Order: sequence, then C-alpha cells, then structure tokens
Amino acid sequence: MQHLTEKRPMVSGGLATAVVLAVLASGCANMSEEQKSGTAKGAMIGAAAGAVLGAVTDGSKGAVRGAAIGAGAGALGGYVWSSRMEQQKREMEAATAGTGVAVTQTADNRLKLEIPSDISFDVGRTDIKPTFRSVLDTFADGLRRNPAARVTIIGHTDSTGSDAVNNPLSINRAAAVRDYLVSRGVDIGRIAIDGRGSREPIASNATPEGRARNRRVEIFVAEQTG
Repeated sequence: MQHLTEKRPMVSGGLATAVVLAVLASGCANMSEEQKSGTAKGAMIGAAAGAVLGAVTDGSKGAVRGAAIGAGAGALGGYVWSSRMEQQKREMEAATAGTGVAVTQTADNRLKLEIPSDISFDVGRTDIKPTFRSVLDTFADGLRRNPAARVTIIGHTDSTGSDAVNNPLSINRAAAVRDYLVSRGVDIGRIAIDGRGSREPIASNATPEGRARNRRVEIFVAEQTG
C-alpha cells in the first residue's frame, strides 16, 4: 500500500527579503539610518514568521500574504537602538560600575538594568536605599534627554512569604522607582510598572545568595520604530 505524504510549500528567505524591501521602501522615506535599521530587523522577523504561518495554512499564496502582514507588523512593532540609547547605556555602565547592577542591550534592542536587592530595597521594604537613588538620578538625566524612550519597571521578590505578600510588594517597589523618576522630572506617562512577585526567579531560592539575587528590580528602556 502506497503511503501518501502531503507536501508543504517551501518558504524561501528570498520571499521574506523581497517583502521586507517593499515594506521599507513604502514606509521609511523619512526615517534616520538608525530607525531604518531597527525597522528592517523587525520587518524581517515579522515577514519570516508570517510567511511560515501563511504557507502552512494556505500554500504559497498564503506565504506571500503572511509575509506581507508579518513584515508590516514587525516594522511597526520593533525597537530601534539609537545613538541616544547607546549613550544612556554607557552612562549607566559608568554610574553603576562596581555596584552589581547589570546594564545590557537586549536582543530586541531595549536597554535593560537589573538592580540587585543589596542596593535597591531592604527585605520587605519599599523605600529606596540612598545608594539606589544616585543610580536613578543618572538614569533620570538620560531619560529627560531622550523623550522618545519609554520605560517599563518590574519588581521581583524571593519566595519567602506568600503571594499575598510578595505580589503587592513587588509592584509597590516598581511604583516607588517610578515615583522617584517622576520626582526627577520624567513624565509619568512614559513609565509602565509591573510586579511579578516570586514567579520569575533567576536563582535558587534555597540559599540566601539565591534569594538575594531574586529580590531585584528590572528596568527596560525602549524606543519604538515607525
């Protein structure tokens, strides 16, 4: 008995590239080179994902449509790593040297600050330590110079205590950071906050050292393309 195997159309890189070029040509005329670069990355990722999904659902025609839709969404939804973002990254690296704060550029072109508990908050508290204020002062200076940037602040706790304690504690810490930045002249409308409680540990909660790492604040800065 002959076994029949359904053949799926192959999605080539050339298809995604062609669609991306069309999207960029129509929508990037007034962008800087930095913005074009960020938009191109987002468009390529979106086009590839859209093409694969479209091919699975509707063959080669679906691949073309999916690539076009994905490229448009990716171009609009990507982040750009501008010279302002690079400058703020360097400033924060200098301001936090030796403090344990990790300053990185994420894969999707956001600036990330990971601030450990020993310089941010005491256990169970939401009042900002003096050592953390100096870091936030430098951070606020950079944000005021870059009004295009948007900020997300996320609080985390260790697993000590219940969710009824940890969840509000984590978001209240994020709110404390937001309020401090606002007091330093950053528009509150640019800042979003969240609290994850103990749900996203980065180390084992079985040791004091691990719990200290999990008690942290993460700050993300992003410039949207499009």
